[in-house]
Amino acid sequence: MPVSKLEDLCASYTDLTTEDIHVLKRAASTLQMYADLSESYMFIDCKMKDSENAIVVAEAFPSSNGQLYENSVVGKIVFESFEPGVFYSYRKGKKSAIRKALTQEGRSVEQSVMPLSNGADQVIGVIIQEKEIPSLLTMNNDSRSFSLNSKSFDEVLGENNRGLPLVSDLLMEIFLLTDAENRLVYVNPVGVQFIVEMSQQEKFKDKNLLELLPFLQPVYDQEEDVFVFELTLDNKTLVVKKVRLREAGKIKGTLLIIQDLTELRMKEKELMMKSLVIQEIHHRVKNNLQTIASLIRLQMRKGIPPESKVYFEDTLNRVFSISTVYELILANENVDEDDVDIVKLVEKIASTMIINEHDKKIHLRIVANGNKIIFPSKKAVSISLIINELVQNSVKHAFAANDEGEIVVSFSADQEFLELHISDNGVGMNKLEPPSGLGLEIVKNLVLHDLNGKFQYLPKTKGTLAAIQFPISPEVIVDDEEKDFNSGR
Repeated sequence: MPVSKLEDLCASYTDLTTEDIHVLKRAASTLQMYADLSESYMFIDCKMKDSENAIVVAEAFPSSNGQLYENSVVGKIVFESFEPGVFYSYRKGKKSAIRKALTQEGRSVEQSVMPLSNGADQVIGVIIQEKEIPSLLTMNNDSRSFSLNSKSFDEVLGENNRGLPLVSDLLMEIFLLTDAENRLVYVNPVGVQFIVEMSQQEKFKDKNLLELLPFLQPVYDQEEDVFVFELTLDNKTLVVKKVRLREAGKIKGTLLIIQDLTELRMKEKELMMKSLVIQEIHHRVKNNLQTIASLIRLQMRKGIPPESKVYFEDTLNRVFSISTVYELILANENVDEDDVDIVKLVEKIASTMIINEHDKKIHLRIVANGNKIIFPSKKAVSISLIINELVQNSVKHAFAANDEGEIVVSFSADQEFLELHISDNGVGMNKLEPPSGLGLEIVKNLVLHDLNGKFQYLPKTKGTLAAIQFPISPEVIVDDEEKDFNSGR
């Protein structure tokens, strides 16, 4: 396949950079060799810009094998409903194997898919290996595409099967089968109701489907043998899957599988409205917290007793910590999510506290140990308050004025438990006087009642080590991809 074709398709239909296209060109140059070695059909697909679909940008057919494809499929559109493995590998960046996928020419194949990444480890395409399903090779030995002869029409639709319901009769999807002249040959029960509703006609045997349902004309006008449309009518949303049936290259009929997504789309709109309402609530909570913080600062400027200043500062820090949770929620790309990246939350809260401590040189180190930890907002608020109290203790009490020191916040996780350690290399605790105060009471109660965990101070040669352990609940997500963070003053 000419390299210029790949470049043109990528430039026209994708958002790939010049460097990305160069990576694809190198991969495409090896396709023919792999096709011949494996006796498989090789392809490269890329996601299309402004679309949920993909496009074939390169192909190679084995030289020694019979043709699975009658024509080149370069430039053809790929739909997730027919080739789910392609889109799984794109999203997850992992290999996939699909025992049965449907090609652009309506053939069933076994499909293996491998993601193709650029130098930044971003998936820019997928390499696909296809082999025809063995059982179908014998069934369709004389045909290179979907075929349906007149005998099979009779067998599927004729008198012999009147007492035995077809599988399609039991499904909620609408099945419409037309012959080469677009006359209705078979309609399942759901399809009958659909035609009656949309055409206001009850008798339609042997009638031209396009006369009954003219809105399907664009489906039949599309030259592709396999295609997926989403049609929006006045009060309905339909997804139409078209499979053109051929024999010896001639069109024998067309199968339409129609899903009525009207109710689903209505629910999606309702969910979108709910998401916007939730987002607005998060905005208002954040704004209210900022208002409270402003009032506290205003009172501090107006003058407060010196012995009360520390309590105002502690309260201000607690308000800031909770506000940070909502700030991160609102920064989510998906407005439906109220999840919070705990590593980022800890980094933001602890960094701000250290920056505000002007007379001490404290270095902050976040050790994620490869973990990306996602919490729902309710638990994230608890974590934010816990971090606030423990880091604040280290900042205030571990180091004297003009001292240099380090505070380390580390995460470790297994399949059952998550551990959070906050340590410093400061003066340490007085063993004769166990730490106390409102802050530690807050920590103990949050760990025990909100996280169902345990909190303790562990022995340390120099400084203080606070350890929290709690079980990983189902709504908590731990991925091994987070990098460590270092900052200093």
